[in-house]
Parts: sequence; structure tokens; C-alpha cells
Amino acid sequence: MVSKRTIVAFLAASLFFGGTFVSVKYGLQYFPPLLFVSLRFDIGAVSLAAYVLATRSIGDLVPRTRSDIAAILAAGVSSIALTNAFLFVGQQYTTSAIGAVIFSLNPILTPVFAAFLLNEERLSRRTTVGMILGLLGVGLVVHPTPATILHGGVGKLLLLGGAASCGLGSVLIRRADANLDSTARTAWALPLGALLSHSLAYAVGERLAAVTWTLTGNIALGYVGVFAGAGAFIAYFALLDDTGPIRANLVYYVIPLVATVGGAVLLGEQVSVYTVAGFLVVFAGFAVIGSEELDLRQRFSPFNIEWTNTDEGPTRPGSNAD
Repeated sequence: MVSKRTIVAFLAASLFFGGTFVSVKYGLQYFPPLLFVSLRFDIGAVSLAAYVLATRSIGDLVPRTRSDIAAILAAGVSSIALTNAFLFVGQQYTTSAIGAVIFSLNPILTPVFAAFLLNEERLSRRTTVGMILGLLGVGLVVHPTPATILHGGVGKLLLLGGAASCGLGSVLIRRADANLDSTARTAWALPLGALLSHSLAYAVGERLAAVTWTLTGNIALGYVGVFAGAGAFIAYFALLDDTGPIRANLVYYVIPLVATVGGAVLLGEQVSVYTVAGFLVVFAGFAVIGSEELDLRQRFSPFNIEWTNTDEGPTRPGSNAD
């Protein structure tokens, strides 16, 4: 059975990250892209630091092992800094919906990294069918035409790089098998991501003088910093710990749906019959993946490996003898 924590984390990550594409597209008219990323993580880091200091002891926040450090580095460098640098720069050249659908390739890319880096992560036929259905549904939602695919090719390549970086980061975090809980890990990773993002922004010559400060621009910045920054990453990394990178990254099938609806409501983008059809196909894909025969928390077909939860995370019988 899927726990309530997993469901809440999945919905929160999907909604918050989905809104990122709309907010980024809107905010880029006021902020240089890499500086936008940097300010986002400044706000997210401060917000999350206040939260963890109020809810956890100092001892709970201290990384104690090399695995903790490795997980923080993977999250801060790959999942946060590089992923969002590619996203914010690439989003200049395409719509929020097209950007989101390119990022939805993340669940396709993640198993490729997992196959090389995680011995336990494998895809069954049923999972593959469900993921293909989800991708087809995403395609229906954004209904890309040859003209939209060809336009802004550099931006699309950057967005693809972001999807790959995110998928790799999630696998590296899982591989690290850290003891530090996901929220504490995120509290360290966000300032690391902010520092790297500021370094990139400075290197390409982006300065605060180029920012146009407006109320609506600040609202977009606040959203990507607090909700799509601290809140979304807390939810996503908790989901990653609970389910592993392949299932956690299924949020990238829902994100384009959120981005498309948000673009229609806030940016005036039209919602066509393809959007409705896409929703139905995506949900069909989730129904396939979530079927009882493919409970990846309990059984990894075709190997029939039984998994249980311990304080150290998911383990399998006889793992100590491996």
C-alpha cells in the first residue's frame, strides 16, 4: 500500500514544480535567468533553514558520514543547481508547457542512469507500458507541432540537459544511501545550489542592476523560492527516499499538466481537447503503474525481490550477505 506521506509528497511536488514553469516564464521578463535561479535558492535556503531550526535539534542536522556528504553534493549540484540553471536559461526560448513536457522525459532518462548505478532498480514490462502511456498523455496535453518543436532548438536542448541532470541527481542521491533525513539534507543542498548558481550568474556577467523590480515579478520570485523552492524540494526528496528515483520521478508526468493549466489561467494559453484527452491517458498510465501486480515497494518484477522498510531505508532479505 502507498502511504499517505508518499501521496502527499507526490501531489505537493507535482503542484509546486508544475507552477515553476509558469512562474519562470513570467519572471524571466524581469530577471536574468541565472540570477533568477540564484535568488530563488537564496529565498528557499533561508525559508528552509528557519523551518528546520524550529523543528529539529542541531544534532539532527549535522552530516555524520561520507554518505550524507555525497547525498548533499548530489542534491545541491545536480538536482538543484545544474537542473535549474538549464531550466531557467532554456525556458527563455520556449513556452511553459513545452518546457514542462521536455522535463517529463526525466522518468525515461532516470532508469538509464539507475541501470548503471543502482543494482536494484529495474523496469518491468508493466512499468514500461505505464510510462509510455504517461508520456503519450503529456504529448497530447501540449500537442506540439513541427513548428513548435523546431522553434527554439537551443532552449529545448538546454531543457533536455536539465531533465538529464535531475534524473542523474536522483539516482546519485539514492546510491549514496544517506542516514541524514531528506529535509535536513535539503537544508544543506539549497544553499549549496544557491552558491553554485550565483557563481554561474557572476561568470556570465549577470548583475542585480539588470533586475526590474516589480510587484508581480517579486510574487513570481517568491513562489519559485518558497513554494517551488523549499516546499517542492522537501516533498520531492522525501518521495525519493520513500519510493526510489524511478517512481519518484513520475511526478514529471503530472508537472506538464499543472504547467499547462497554470499557463492557461495565468498566461492566457489556450486549453484544447488534446489537454482533456492527455489527462485521461496520463491517468491511465498511472493506473497501470500503480496496479497491485506492480507494487515496487514490495516486489521488483521480474526478480520477485521482497522489500521491507527499516530505519535505514528499504532493504531486502539477505542483503547483508550480498
